[in-house]
Amino acid sequence: MPLLPGAEPFRHDGGEVGVLVCHGFTGSPQSVRPWAEHLAERGLTVSLPLLPGHGTRWQDMQVTVWQDWYAEVDRALRDLRERCSQVFVCGLSMGGALTLRLAAKHGADVSGIVLVNPANKVHGLAAKALPVVRHLLPTKSGIASDIAKPGCEEVGYDRVPLHAAHSFRRFLTMLDRELPQVTQPLLLLHSPEDHVVPPVDSARILARVSSRDVTERLLERSYHVATLDHDAELIFEETFAFISRLSAGVGAAPRG
Repeated sequence: MPLLPGAEPFRHDGGEVGVLVCHGFTGSPQSVRPWAEHLAERGLTVSLPLLPGHGTRWQDMQVTVWQDWYAEVDRALRDLRERCSQVFVCGLSMGGALTLRLAAKHGADVSGIVLVNPANKVHGLAAKALPVVRHLLPTKSGIASDIAKPGCEEVGYDRVPLHAAHSFRRFLTMLDRELPQVTQPLLLLHSPEDHVVPPVDSARILARVSSRDVTERLLERSYHVATLDHDAELIFEETFAFISRLSAGVGAAPRG
């Protein structure tokens, strides 16, 4: 199945500091590619994978589960660790949730994490009905392109496949129990007005993680897909400053 325009994965070989960037549920690398490119332009080694079932058509996502999405970012992290002396992980929405699990499971192999409007729970009464409804209805209306900036659109599905949504809900429930295992320095940027993931999710994450080095920033002018919105440059600059503060190897040549 051909990829949607802009949904291609991105890779840049730079210095010995690596960054893994994770996109969101039903989205694609396009939604976070400017973020990845900003870091690549500053000499970092960057990996932005396409998650299984994404970037083509919603029917392809319907047959995937959270284990497939997590396995892809886990593989990308291990590849970066082989090449780089330090690795940071960044994620938007579900990408933020995947980032948190990588941090919980990989410990010191992850030097720091950056989260933008991270998901912690599938909200609403309909979420509780997912185990049954997914067998009756294949999809619901999509969540892509929650962006305040005029003329900006996210490359993602216009439908949410409910089998995949059910798996995502189970993943978030499991991840919530694992959040105390997250100890890395953390930069969290979130939008007070977000029509996909409410701010309460960010508050829950900050209350549950064990990180001591925590920075929180509000994205006052942006909605959910803030990496394509008015505050995108703020996200990019804050991310690079965060990585630079925690890494002596920014700009250094890669190992090997």
